[in-house]
Amino acid sequence: MKTDVLIIGSGIAGLFSALKISEFADVIIVTKKEKAESNTNYAQGGIASVISQHDSFEMHIEDTLIAGAGLCRRESVEIMVKEGPDRIKDLIAIGTEFTKRDGDFDLAREGGHSMPRILHSKDFTGKEIERALIEAVAQRKNILVLENYVAIDLLTEHNLTNKNGIKLENQNCWGAYLLNSLDNQVIKITAKATLLATGGLGQVYLHTTNPKIATGDGFAMAYRAGVKLGNMEFIQFHPTALYGSSNLAEFDSRSFLISEAVRGFGGILRTKDGEEFMHKYDNRRELAPRDIVARAIDTELKKSGDEFVYLDITHKSPEEIFDHFPNIYQTCLRLGIDITKSMIPVVPAAHYTCGGIVVDSDAKTSLNGLYACGEVSMTGVHGANRLASNSLLEAVVFAHRASKNIKEFLLQYNTSIPDFPEWDDSGTLTYDEKVLITHTIKEVKHTMWDYVGIVRSNERLYRAQRRISMLFEENEKLYKKTKIFQSILEGRNLIACAHVIIKSARLRKESRGLHFNIDYPEPDAEYLKDCIIKNLNF
Repeated sequence: MKTDVLIIGSGIAGLFSALKISEFADVIIVTKKEKAESNTNYAQGGIASVISQHDSFEMHIEDTLIAGAGLCRRESVEIMVKEGPDRIKDLIAIGTEFTKRDGDFDLAREGGHSMPRILHSKDFTGKEIERALIEAVAQRKNILVLENYVAIDLLTEHNLTNKNGIKLENQNCWGAYLLNSLDNQVIKITAKATLLATGGLGQVYLHTTNPKIATGDGFAMAYRAGVKLGNMEFIQFHPTALYGSSNLAEFDSRSFLISEAVRGFGGILRTKDGEEFMHKYDNRRELAPRDIVARAIDTELKKSGDEFVYLDITHKSPEEIFDHFPNIYQTCLRLGIDITKSMIPVVPAAHYTCGGIVVDSDAKTSLNGLYACGEVSMTGVHGANRLASNSLLEAVVFAHRASKNIKEFLLQYNTSIPDFPEWDDSGTLTYDEKVLITHTIKEVKHTMWDYVGIVRSNERLYRAQRRISMLFEENEKLYKKTKIFQSILEGRNLIACAHVIIKSARLRKESRGLHFNIDYPEPDAEYLKDCIIKNLNF
């Protein structure tokens, strides 16, 4: 198949960029599951932007820089904040309905924000945005959406050889090989420009709020292609995932998120004995940034030996709770918890990746023709810690900028796409022992949770690296001799992501933002720089 632009991923970044690009070019979107299955769809809290006359760009910028702990790229933060209101207008124009009160937007406040600036749609904002985007995309005749396709690898010079049979160095990207997960057939899609909008990698951890498809495919593919990745050690653990929610069949392998907005609403964290504890860790208490709250909970759990703490909103009126958090109320009720009368058991879970594929202010990567948007990218907006509800805003702002740059790129495009070979799996065998893949993925998850979690140490990171390196060698041997299928691809990608996270964490000899190492408990003022990783060197 051929197209002008190939977009891999159907979350907010992929769909929004597709809408913009379809105004001047043909687009193919490929997605692993159904169109709505993405991290975007599970984003409860909202999208941050300067809407109120009492707010200002300067205040939003400052809040973001403070949360980022010195590693934000200021230029990117200013772009996101100042272009944000126009992108909100775009979302509204395509049909997104944000909650209003008395005719004005009901702006919420979350941890780290100095002002109420979170637009939301009750407590399922991501689902509402995704709905509007999917409906808009369906109306565009030059956007083709292919569901149930798993990207294998990018089409680059690595897939080609020169006249002497020598592999060429990667400089360009022209699409990707993809696996149809329903019939296990591989296709190639060539494109003048390719945009990775593949979302997160939360499934690399044992406990995560991410859906099952969040296996870090975009990070891993880019890494194998020699694209620069940065600041992968900064994994945001959401402090309040609903304890026990993985027992609900509808959540599969993810934990249900108790939104940041619940603490902004006045929720109080308590130990199982009912004691408040956030005052011991930060004067902002429950409104402190997520890394502080997650470490505080982790410390309390390690001290007590308990498996969870409580989040208490029983002091609020039932009417307010029903109105603000209908989805959270109903989900907790299915577990037998009436949050108007009982406290909510919560535990931290892997939530968001602040690092990613290094891009410039137009979402361009280090490969010509390859772009990245959303969680898979590192624009420099988040630094060492993401400010709550900045992620959806970052996605639409830089998806818009990517579309503008892709338009210029296509106008100047004067090269021919090479003739890439068809996928060749001759000599490989059908694999019948998938239990080995399942076990490998479980090993990755447990290793990362135990050794590369909220609190780290040099010894834990060293042990993690040894175990992941062994899994890499075993899995690569298997990958090369068997016909591919979805779980072996995902296992391969999770191993690559785990490796990069560990490698980045070992390079950072300090504690900053989301990366806390007990051997270097303080930030190093001399080390205000990004950790950049480029090659897959185990």
